[in-house]
Amino acid sequence: MRTIAVFGAGKLGEVLLSGLLRAGWSADRLLATARRPERAKELEERYGIRVVDSATALREADVLTVAVKPQDAGTLLAELGPKLPAGKLVVSLCAGLPTSFFARHLPEGTPVVRVMTNTPALVDEAMTAISAGSHATAEHLALTEEMFRPLGRTIRVPESQQDAVTALSGSGPAYFYFLVEAMTDAGILLGLPRQVAHDLIVQTAIGSAVMLRESGEHPVKLREAVTSPAGTTINAIRELENHGVRAALLAALEAARDRARELAAQSG
Repeated sequence: MRTIAVFGAGKLGEVLLSGLLRAGWSADRLLATARRPERAKELEERYGIRVVDSATALREADVLTVAVKPQDAGTLLAELGPKLPAGKLVVSLCAGLPTSFFARHLPEGTPVVRVMTNTPALVDEAMTAISAGSHATAEHLALTEEMFRPLGRTIRVPESQQDAVTALSGSGPAYFYFLVEAMTDAGILLGLPRQVAHDLIVQTAIGSAVMLRESGEHPVKLREAVTSPAGTTINAIRELENHGVRAALLAALEAARDRARELAAQSG
């Protein structure tokens, strides 16, 4: 079993640590770094792992997971790069940062795998996209998948598609929350109490998502099964089309993709 170190054990780093433990990873094979002593104590008491300094993590870990904020990654890599032993796998959770950014800060030949997950990792329902840097092998990708599979589903994509992944699934939960918020408000407009409207929409969203995943049917087919001739559903869909909801979604995701590209460009 490999030893994994998480640099920057904030919310996402903690989610990864807890998922690995639930999957049977031994606590003595997990390390973390933390800036604040109280955070270090919290992680040690909650998970039974060791919170160590960067030098210890570099020396003992086989996999170095970078989970700091993107704007802090350069500083961390400048510290780690000169001391990084050969053969260590670096896994990046830094949204928007390409593997080429890591290559500029790390020794030549260091394998880097770029990961984009999302907040449903908190409930083990994440969608995680994994991309190989120029020196990462199939073995490195398989190890990264093993790390993130406890948090939900994983998929391999070329790194050139990561900005699209960020727009679609990385930011995707926010779009669904926005839709649930709007539909809850609609329920209130129609005379339902807020909690009733909320419960109706949330369970409908969960049930619809499960049907999409479990049935394997195209969403159009599932939608048509609910859409009776001259019924309520087709009248609602007509209004959605008249107000350009489909076009708005396309434009929104393009805007998110473009912003991801801008952030990557700003990283230098």
